[in-house]
Amino acid sequence: MARFNKIQVLTAMTGTGMVPVLYNKDVELVKQIVKACYDGGVRVFEFTNRDDFAHEVFAGLMKYLAVECPDMILGVGSVVDAGTASLYIQMGANFVVGPLFNPDIAKVCNRRLIPYIPGCGTVSEIGFAEEAGCDICKIFPAGSIGGPSFVQNIKAPMPWVMIMATGAVEPDEANLSAWFKAGVTCVGMGSKLFPKEAVANKDWPAITALCRDALGFIQTYMTKNK
Repeated sequence: MARFNKIQVLTAMTGTGMVPVLYNKDVELVKQIVKACYDGGVRVFEFTNRDDFAHEVFAGLMKYLAVECPDMILGVGSVVDAGTASLYIQMGANFVVGPLFNPDIAKVCNRRLIPYIPGCGTVSEIGFAEEAGCDICKIFPAGSIGGPSFVQNIKAPMPWVMIMATGAVEPDEANLSAWFKAGVTCVGMGSKLFPKEAVANKDWPAITALCRDALGFIQTYMTKNK
């Protein structure tokens, strides 16, 4: 069962503006990376379902976070079918993210009041997802389908839309300011937050610093846009 309710999850996403995204089959390595992000102020994290037995890594991470990072809200990403969503919800996933929109996943998540954030590439897909109860829609791959200008053009006729941009998001001020000026609610960010060199050297303070700086940039532009 999810430790955080739907309102808490959405509030954390809209409040911090950033959801790091990671997959690795080494659960001990994942624990250290997520802890480094937590120390940097991250409170929502997406572990992606990208390999065999990924759910076992997720289960180990969930148990670790409950003790070591009690305020971290962990969800699952790369979910494309309802069965996989159900599996992770049973293990405590607080939200479900996908690269596409599947109405069957929306039904499963709605029944348990779990936020479902589907990947959308068109205005119509966003509309269908919202009709199915999705509060936040992920534009994916964000850089390939138009970048910040795509977000801005969607928000003009549909100002109520809440968008998570994932893909082509980087933890520097210029990149983040462009996305938030365009009107995103939050961003998903992967490898740029976890440089290979830092991970290889177990330089967790470097990851903590990247997260802290990125969150600082985001808060600056979220405040300006209010």
